[in-house]
Amino acid sequence: MVVSGWPRLSESFALNELLAMHRAGMLAAVFATKRADQTDRHPAVDELDELVHYLGDVPAEEQAAEIVGGLGGLNIARNSVDGVHGYFAHRPAEVARAAAALLGVPFGFSVHAKDPRKVDPAVLADRATAAACVVACNSEVAGQLRAVGAEPILVPHGVDLDSFAPRRRMPDARVEILAVGRLVAKKGFDVLIEAVRLLDFDWRLRIVGDGPLLQHLQQAAHDSAESHRIEFLGARTHADLPALYNSADIVPVPSVIDAGGDRDGLPNVVLEAMACGLAIVGSDVAAIPTAIEHRETGLLVDPGDVFGLANAINELAKDPELRAALGAHARAHAELRFGLDTCTDRFLSILTAAYG
Repeated sequence: MVVSGWPRLSESFALNELLAMHRAGMLAAVFATKRADQTDRHPAVDELDELVHYLGDVPAEEQAAEIVGGLGGLNIARNSVDGVHGYFAHRPAEVARAAAALLGVPFGFSVHAKDPRKVDPAVLADRATAAACVVACNSEVAGQLRAVGAEPILVPHGVDLDSFAPRRRMPDARVEILAVGRLVAKKGFDVLIEAVRLLDFDWRLRIVGDGPLLQHLQQAAHDSAESHRIEFLGARTHADLPALYNSADIVPVPSVIDAGGDRDGLPNVVLEAMACGLAIVGSDVAAIPTAIEHRETGLLVDPGDVFGLANAINELAKDPELRAALGAHARAHAELRFGLDTCTDRFLSILTAAYG
């Protein structure tokens, strides 16, 4: 498997699928095209440490040669490799294709959110045509692939339905609002901070995550008369998240398309909040509506609509029966479509068919 930066706390979906491959005896090695910041690590990353190898900061063809040339030192026989899979459509897929050609085996790749937009459409089309399989994690990226003539297989990222599960919460007069995600423009947290200023009930907003916009968002919160109600909790591991969800009443996912055209796919927070049986207010953008059906499994608002977001949160805060109904339907939908074991089993079956 060829990945991009490794490990990334925000990419638990990659960790889940690699762990499933490893436990099934399918994963010989993981090659990362670059190092990620390892300050905050998901504890389960340790299980893969012996399999992970970092490639030099060189062109893709040289990284591919590095993979093939290094197999002997890893006690991996060249003829034991059945396929090379790139975990993103850009550099990892390029390296995977070149390494597979050197080994004389098929290659394929997975597509997630912004990675297909990093590839020229003609190059993406050629790469997809040559691949033994192309896996898309949501309908948004699947549509981008179909637009260049590819035929992707849709396999959503799953959520651990045991770790992320509804828990009884003692009623409290204050409504707890929880937002989770990297502090980058596409997450729309600036919109959320504007929206909560318009709320007319007793509330607290906690924001989990870190990123380049931390100081900007903290300043925006500080400039608000409601700054005492807004807390920044920093980055947390997935081991910390269930307890945070289970102390929340409402989870806003205010994603937007940023100035460079970047947008979410289907953020982890949506699936985790659904699995926890929480009421969600999500932006009607990217693949979020594939999980949140308006007034069935959550509420949808236009991206960037401060007043629409505030109105939706107000409605949920004042109608606990609606919150409970949406949360129950969200949990049932997560069980039906997004269970981790179901999704990873499908992913493994696709790889087996392509490379086995």
